[in-house]
Amino acid sequence: MTSTQTNEALRKWNKPAFDEMQATGLVKREYGLTVSKIKLLPSYDDQNFYLRITRSEGNKDSVEEYVLKIMNREDSQKPHLVEVQTLIMKFLSDEGFPVATPQVTRKGEMMFLESRDDGSATQGFLVRLLTYLPGQTVATVPMSPPLLYEVGQLAAKLDKTLAEKFRNPLTKHLHRGNFIWNLANVPLLEQYLPALNQKKDLEMVTWVIQQFKLQVVPKLSDFRPCINHGDLNDHNILLDTNFASPESPRYRVSGILDFNDMSYGYYVFEVAITIMYMMIESQDPLGVGGHVLAGFESIVPLTTEERDALFLLVSGRFAQSLVMSAHTIRLHPENEKYLMITAKTGWKHLAKLLEVGREAVEKIWFETAKRYT
Repeated sequence: MTSTQTNEALRKWNKPAFDEMQATGLVKREYGLTVSKIKLLPSYDDQNFYLRITRSEGNKDSVEEYVLKIMNREDSQKPHLVEVQTLIMKFLSDEGFPVATPQVTRKGEMMFLESRDDGSATQGFLVRLLTYLPGQTVATVPMSPPLLYEVGQLAAKLDKTLAEKFRNPLTKHLHRGNFIWNLANVPLLEQYLPALNQKKDLEMVTWVIQQFKLQVVPKLSDFRPCINHGDLNDHNILLDTNFASPESPRYRVSGILDFNDMSYGYYVFEVAITIMYMMIESQDPLGVGGHVLAGFESIVPLTTEERDALFLLVSGRFAQSLVMSAHTIRLHPENEKYLMITAKTGWKHLAKLLEVGREAVEKIWFETAKRYT
C-alpha cells in the first residue's frame, strides 16, 4: 500500500459512516424527534445530516430544521474541548448572535457519545443536534464596504462578548498549545515546507515565517488576549439575502458557522484572520482590510502594537492556509479540488501583499479605516 493509500485508509477509518436510517434512529432515541426528511451534507472528516422535523399542531403543521453532527473518531477523543465549544455556541446564541443552538437530549445533555463496533474494536463518536441556519455564504455574493464593515464589527463583538461575559472552567481546554491553526504558531509551518513545489512559493513563506519570528513572536505579550473563533472565513459566514436586490445589494449576517478552531489568542488575531479570508473573494483584495478594520475598531480599537503587527499577521494567516492546503493535498490528492478553495487565489494575493510591501499596504488599510471616524 502506498503512503497515499495508507493516509486515505486512515481518513476513512477516522470518519464516521452512519447511514440515514441509523441517523434517523439516533434522533428518535436521544431527542424524541421523528424525522420527515434527511439529507447527507458535504463534510471532510465528520458527518453532517440536514434534518426536517414536521410537527402537527391542530390543523397546522410546523416545520423545524436541524443539523445532526457526528464527529470523527479523533476529535471525539477530546470531549472537554468539544463541550466548551458547544457551551460557547449556546452562550453566543443566548446573547443574540446568529449561531446554531445546540439541542438537549432527553437526558438534558448537549452531546452524547455513540458507540459503534466495527468488527475489530468499539469506537465512540460524539453527536450533537444543532438548529439549521439558512442563508448564502459570503463567498457567493459581491463584496461591498458595508458588508466588510459588518463582518469586522461582528468579529470584534464576538470576541469582546466572550472576554467580558463567558466564564467556565472548561475554557482551559482552549489553550491548545501547538494547534497549527492558532496564529501564534506560524513558525511551526517550517515542518510542512517540503509540501511546497514552487520555488517562489517557498521563498515567500520562508520570508513570512522569519519576519514573524523576529517581529511578532517577541511582542505577543503586548497584545490583549481573548478567545478567538479563529476561522471567520468566507464560507463560515452566512448572509440573509431576502432584502437584497441588484439595485441595493445590502446583506445582513445571518449565521456564524464552524467553531472547531476556537482557541485562546488575541483580539488582533481575529481581525487579521478575518481580513485575510475576506480578501480571497474580493476584486480589490488590498482594499478589503481597511473596511474590515474599521468595523472591528468601532467595537475594539487596536493598540499601536497591535496595528504594527497587522500586516505580518495577515501574511502569516495566508502562509498557514496555503502551506497546510499543500500539505493536505499531498496526503489526500483525491480531495485537491476541495482543498484548493483558498489556494486558488491565495498565492496571488500573498505575492501582491509582499510586492506592495508593509508600508504601502498599511497606508491603504489605515487611511480607509480613518474615513469611518
